Amino acid sequence: MKKILPIITGITFLIAGELEIGSAMPLMDHQLADISGKTMTLTDAKGDVGTLVIFSCNTCPWVLAWEDRYVTLAQEFIPKGIGMIAVNSNERQFERDDSMEEMIEHAHEMGYNFPYAQDPGSMLATAFGARKTPHIYLFDEKDKLVYSGAIDDNARKPRKVKHTFLADAMDALLTGEKIDPVSTKALGCSIKFK
Repeated sequence: MKKILPIITGITFLIAGELEIGSAMPLMDHQLADISGKTMTLTDAKGDVGTLVIFSCNTCPWVLAWEDRYVTLAQEFIPKGIGMIAVNSNERQFERDDSMEEMIEHAHEMGYNFPYAQDPGSMLATAFGARKTPHIYLFDEKDKLVYSGAIDDNARKPRKVKHTFLADAMDALLTGEKIDPVSTKALGCSIKFK
């Protein structure tokens, strides 16, 4: 069932679930508080070839199992023109485990080599229809969604991964090949909306 959801700034969004493949990247100029101490937007995170947006956090066991692959993907694909940002929308925990101080410490410990930012009011998560951490959204150079879902098919045992969904989608984006599959099921903890 569709519903209208008012957002802090007075903007209204039609919420009908998760973004569909081919959808435009929403709220590209929404101000995010980055661990660098600066504010940034999705526009700032964009790459020349595409943009990867990961809804993430500090404590979800699924994130902890997968986040080493965030770093590996960033090392491989940022130099090839795919921008990347991890977004923390767990607003209910911004005063605790997902505070800016905890995010800075967590990113440092895990060797994050990409921006990691808080999403005030969970506005991005709401606009994307993201409900899990991690939840992956890959956009092309025209800011159209080309892949969403999971990183791969085995969070817990990296050596037993058979399908590297996200890396395959990023490779296809770079070579102009067809992305298949274009979506998979996002597995993870629920985003902690306020």
